[in-house]
Amino acid sequence: MSTRSAIIPCLRYEDAPRAIDFLCAAFGFERHAVFVDPQNARIIHHAQLVRDGQMIMLTTAQDGGFSRAAPMVSVAAAGGNAQSAYVVVEDVDAHAVRARAAGAVIFMEPSDQDYGGRGYGARDPEGNAWSFGSYDPFAPAG
Repeated sequence: MSTRSAIIPCLRYEDAPRAIDFLCAAFGFERHAVFVDPQNARIIHHAQLVRDGQMIMLTTAQDGGFSRAAPMVSVAAAGGNAQSAYVVVEDVDAHAVRARAAGAVIFMEPSDQDYGGRGYGARDPEGNAWSFGSYDPFAPAG
């Protein structure tokens, strides 16, 4: 049974085109939809990336109605992360090798977790923290 997520992480990047390339190369996402500003190809108004049927969204960090009202900043402007995304992967060690080869900073090496499964932590080029693991909370117990 495939799970369709009703909660989709939304990330902000100073250099969203570079982030899209990195997330696809390092973490195995694929472009689902990318809406580029017609006057400036460096500005991504909205992008949807998918991996194994799950989605993240991202945008270029710029002033706008929602970001102003929330208020939202980039990881660099905040001075650190306030949240991270967890992504279920089948082969944690192979995924970490791929991510490192593409330039991800591995801040927690792959290891077995107390709650089950195996996992590791990585940062993308703009400092967003990502957690990857084999623990699947939707998998049947047993």
